[in-house]
Amino acid sequence: MKKRIAILGSTGSIGTQALEVIQAQPQAFEVEVLTAHSNANLLISQAIAVQPNAVVITQEDLYEQVRNALAAHPIKVYAGMNAVNSVVQMDTVDIVLTAMVGYAGLQPTIKAIEAGKTIALANKETLVVAGQLITQLAREKGVNIYPVDSEHSAIFQCLTGEFHNPIEKIILTASGGPFRGKNREFLQTVTKAQALKHPNWEMGAKITIDSASLMNKGLEVIEAKWLFGLRNDQIEVVVHPQSIVHSLVQFEDGSLKAQMGLPDMKLPIQYALNYPNRLKSDFPRFNFLNYPQLTFEQPDLETFRNLGLAFAAMEKGGNAPCILNAANEVAVAAFLRDEVGFLEMSDLISDCLAKVAYIAEPSLDDYVQTDREARQLALRLLQT
Repeated sequence: MKKRIAILGSTGSIGTQALEVIQAQPQAFEVEVLTAHSNANLLISQAIAVQPNAVVITQEDLYEQVRNALAAHPIKVYAGMNAVNSVVQMDTVDIVLTAMVGYAGLQPTIKAIEAGKTIALANKETLVVAGQLITQLAREKGVNIYPVDSEHSAIFQCLTGEFHNPIEKIILTASGGPFRGKNREFLQTVTKAQALKHPNWEMGAKITIDSASLMNKGLEVIEAKWLFGLRNDQIEVVVHPQSIVHSLVQFEDGSLKAQMGLPDMKLPIQYALNYPNRLKSDFPRFNFLNYPQLTFEQPDLETFRNLGLAFAAMEKGGNAPCILNAANEVAVAAFLRDEVGFLEMSDLISDCLAKVAYIAEPSLDDYVQTDREARQLALRLLQT
């Protein structure tokens, strides 16, 4: 039986690569749903190519364009976020790949879990914002959440066959981004063009800026806590510039297991979609002789404050990670509009963490309100 996939965010970096994986494995997968925010032209071309049951464009003023372009095809066309929340519950969907950017992925993921759908999670913000709520709901519904992030996929692969063995700690690797080794004086004047040039990975703009500031690694730390049921002190980060060792697990006997490979998101996407079975692929193969030296170093928390802010938010718990995420999304958007400096993003996030009301045990409504308040505060602070 082919697995029927709903791709939330099909026009983004993960979404487009997922479609390539699916099209290369037609015996294993078929596309049931595609959703996009505003890239109507790409959504239309994707829909014509893979003929899903339904598509959703969340920017509602683009509905007519998409509907008219697909009128000759047997494809249902919907618009708006409520439609995304509905299509993930369709009986014909087996797996929901959540590849939407940021907080927007939270509600559709909740709806998919409530409907009993397997989740392939590429939207780390869902667990950052509401990790306890999401993992508890998944347990109640008997839903599996398979990680798509390369680092979390690496941990997941290292744990296969080891679920009866307690973890001592995990080590998440970070490339260090384009500014590894730079000091704060250098970072005062960096541009978005510089920040968008990641040395190893090709990703969307938001995650690339997060990678440059090390916030992406901070979000991954919080995500890992909830995905793997870890204590805060069981998660470490090391900088590994070559991005070959994707992450490691250390067990109680001292043994370390690492998952390695070239930096290519298609492998973790395919692994999540077809778990527990591996599919033969033509992905490029790693050759040790091409990488005679693999290096590791401590992250610079003084220069790259975002990673430290993320660890502190995780330690505080409650709605603090939700505040962190909301403030960061506003900060990154402002940086991409040239409205705030690279280092000032951390100042904005720190201010929001200090000023937005803390809730120790938030409900879903509390998370929604916290996200709104943190964004509003961040926008006001940008104007002062």
